[in-house]
Amino acid sequence: MTSEQTSEQPTTASAPAVKSPWRIWWENVQILFIALILALLIRVFVAEPRYIPSDSMVPTLEVGDRLVVEKVSYHLHPPELGDIVVFDPPAQLQILGFAKDQAFIKRIIGTPGQAVQVSSGKVYVDNQPLNEPYIAEAANYNWGPMQVPEGAVFVMGDNRPNSNDSHVWGFLPAKNIIGRAWLRFYPFDRVGSVK
Repeated sequence: MTSEQTSEQPTTASAPAVKSPWRIWWENVQILFIALILALLIRVFVAEPRYIPSDSMVPTLEVGDRLVVEKVSYHLHPPELGDIVVFDPPAQLQILGFAKDQAFIKRIIGTPGQAVQVSSGKVYVDNQPLNEPYIAEAANYNWGPMQVPEGAVFVMGDNRPNSNDSHVWGFLPAKNIIGRAWLRFYPFDRVGSVK
């Protein structure tokens, strides 16, 4: 035997095991099940898509806009002035015939402890007029002043004369808030964050 020869025998590569059709089917079912569970968890706890059915938030949001509503931030901090929120209708709206799961979308105008008033087309928070470049038209009604109670917010639509909001049915319990409008993903020419 020369120094170049070894006593080892050449190894042959073993062929990969062939999976049965039943095993392939079962693995696909498991993957699909995991994907569905993850999608459900994301929708319930992180974010979900929503559709805008009315003109109450024009010009900020138009009928047919599709949004991503994120649900995480309000576990870290309370809702803030100016946030656009999606919420389940409070009891006052359910009495008027709105379904419990019929979501609304409005802008937060007052937070707990703040005094809100609508007078002569202007909105005042703690006696200071709000700068509102986002509204379609000024409000054509007077309301308040009233102080926002703990555990609630005061919400209004950006299309003030055409919005069924807190000036009609009162303060929104914060527990009814589903999440914050975060991103418009349709129509494609208006994709972007929602301010």
